[in-house]
Amino acid sequence: MSIVCRFAPSPNGNLHLGHAYSALVNHAAAREAAGTFLLRIEDIDATRSRPDFIRAIADDLDWLGILPPAPPRLQSAHFSAYAAALAHLEREGLLYPAFETRGEIARAVLAKEADGQSWPRDPDGAPLSPFPREAMPDSARRRRREAGEPYALRLDMARACTLVGETLTWREAIGGPLQPPQIITAEPARWGDVVLARKEVPASYHVAVVVDDAVQAISHVIRGQDLYAATAVHRLLQTLLGLPEPIYHHHRLVRDGDGRKLSKSTGAASLAALRAAGASRAQVLELVARNLA
Repeated sequence: MSIVCRFAPSPNGNLHLGHAYSALVNHAAAREAAGTFLLRIEDIDATRSRPDFIRAIADDLDWLGILPPAPPRLQSAHFSAYAAALAHLEREGLLYPAFETRGEIARAVLAKEADGQSWPRDPDGAPLSPFPREAMPDSARRRRREAGEPYALRLDMARACTLVGETLTWREAIGGPLQPPQIITAEPARWGDVVLARKEVPASYHVAVVVDDAVQAISHVIRGQDLYAATAVHRLLQTLLGLPEPIYHHHRLVRDGDGRKLSKSTGAASLAALRAAGASRAQVLELVARNLA
């Protein structure tokens, strides 16, 4: 089996130590197995992605000594592939346009919770939509969509799980990326009717990642533990779309001094800033190892 791994950052900020760790783990797995390490740029969100960050990603990987020789796959160049996947799901009757805004959903959930109801939330902590598909006839949804009203495309989770008709699992290499995988039971229903596309984003992360992994023949998806639960949705989509199933490994996260996962939004020190301050590659690797959780 040919091992193919990928590092897939979003170009909406500079890479930090957490990114460095994920890229290094992917690169090491490919090197150990005499396989292939690829770079993917997840720039599907055009409102946040910037070309200068794409160049900075390449500079950081080059400095770490792991820049792949092959050009990166840019999601923004493959919108048609994601549209085809969504069209397939829609033909199967698995998608529906939802017109409720995030604010309307939040207010409806708050009202229910104020009445003493315990409202379900997805594994990331976001409340499930309180506006089910059956609350509006499909004919009314079609009319509103054709009239040009803004909407999000949601997956009818109950129908999707019924169509699959089997217990979904995934293969998780728990001891390390190349260790024999264990079988994990997937529970996609915990995510409710997930959004698969919005007006401003032509496909969600869930759709884009399974399509890209299939097109790039990724054999091992190596990523952080924060995406562990989302694998259930990805296995569901792979099954519905007839896409191959990779082996997964969800690695530990690099955290800050307060135990929080490093992120761009919390101002984690970038690799570029560390370099500018005189840090060597060896010192960066030491920092990564020191802060693993």
